[in-house]
Amino acid sequence: MNSSQDPAQVGQATDRGLPAAAAPANPAEPSSSAPAHSQVLRAILSQRQLRDSIRLTSPPSLRITLVAAAQAALTVLLAMVVARLSPWPHLVGFASLGALAALFGRFAPLSQRKRIVLLSAGLLTVAVLVQSLVSLAGAAPWLMLLALALITGAATWAVSHWVLGAPGAVIVSFAAGAALAPVSSWAVVADRGWATAAGGAIACLVCWATDWSRSAALPQLQLPAPVAMPMRDALMTAGRITLCAALAALIASAAGWQHPAWAAIGATAVMQGAHLHITINRALQRMAGTVVGAMLAGLVLSQQLGFWWVVALIVLLQFVTELVIGYNYALGQITVTPMALLMVYLVAPTTGGSMPVERILDTVLGAALGVVFAVVFSTLDDRRYLHQMHQK
Repeated sequence: MNSSQDPAQVGQATDRGLPAAAAPANPAEPSSSAPAHSQVLRAILSQRQLRDSIRLTSPPSLRITLVAAAQAALTVLLAMVVARLSPWPHLVGFASLGALAALFGRFAPLSQRKRIVLLSAGLLTVAVLVQSLVSLAGAAPWLMLLALALITGAATWAVSHWVLGAPGAVIVSFAAGAALAPVSSWAVVADRGWATAAGGAIACLVCWATDWSRSAALPQLQLPAPVAMPMRDALMTAGRITLCAALAALIASAAGWQHPAWAAIGATAVMQGAHLHITINRALQRMAGTVVGAMLAGLVLSQQLGFWWVVALIVLLQFVTELVIGYNYALGQITVTPMALLMVYLVAPTTGGSMPVERILDTVLGAALGVVFAVVFSTLDDRRYLHQMHQK
C-alpha cells in the first residue's frame, strides 16, 4: 500500500488491522495557504465527503478476513458457553468482553500475533478491574465517567506504544464502560477480573491454535512494518481523546441518558482515524450504521429471547461484523451495534428497554464531538489535503 492510494481505501485499512504506517504520513504537498476551519466544516458537509463515506473497498486479503471473523466468533462462543456452564453463569458478559482480544492483530505476522492478543487481553482485564475498583471506592457517577475517559486515554497510548493496531482503544473503552455497574464488594471486583481474563485466555488459545490458517496469505500482503508513534505525538493523541471522551460522557450524563459511556466510546472510535478525512468518514459511517443497527437491536430485544438464542445471535453478528467492516465501516456498525447491546444486556439484564434509542443519541453526540475535536486539533497538512480533495 502506498501514498497514491485513494484516501477512502486508506481509511478502511486503518479501521481493521493494517498498521498506521499504511496511511500516508503527509497526504499532500502543502499549498500556498492553509484553509480556515470554516472551510473544513463546509467540506465535511459536502457531497464529496458523503460519497467517500459510502464507498466500498476490498479488504487486503479475503482469506485473512474470513479467518479473523471465524476466530472472533469462535472465541466469543467458547467464552460464553464456558462461563454459562461454570458455577458462575452470571459472569458470562465479562468473559465475552475478554474474548474481544481476538479482534486484534489480524494482519500481524504469526510470531507477533501471540504478543498482540496477549497484551490486548491484559488491557481489557485491567480496564474492567480499574473501573470496578473506582466503583468500589464509592466514586460519584461523574468521577466514574472521568475514570472511563482516563482509561480510554491510557489505552490509546498503550495501543500506540505496543503497536497493537485496530480495533484500538475503542474496544478497551467498551469493556470499561460495561464495568460501570455498581460494585458492592472486593469479591465482585475479583469475579469480574478473572472472568474477563478467562475470556482473554480463550482468545489467546483460539488464535494461537488456528493462526496457521493465515500463514499462506500473509506473504502476499506486502505491508509496511508497523511503527510506534513518537512518544510526544502518542501522549498528545491520548490527551485529546481523553478530553473528548470525558466531555461526551459528561454531556450525555447531564442530559439524563442512562448509558453515557457510549458517547465516550463513539468519540473514541471517531478520533482514532489516522487523518482528518478518515475521521470525518468514520463519523458519518458510525452514525448511519448505528441508526440501522439500533433499530435491529430494538427488534431483537423486544422478542425477549432466551439466553442461548442471544448467544447464537452474538456469535453470528460477531462473524458478520468482522467479515464486512473492512468493506465499509458503516456496514460493520449495522451488525456491531446489536451485538454490543446484546453483550451489555448479558452483563446487566435490567438495562434492556431504552438501549437502542440511547445508543443512537450517544453515538451521534460522541461522533459529533469527535469531529469537532479532530478539526480543532487538525494539522495544516490535513486541512490542506481535505480542502484539495474537495476542489477536484
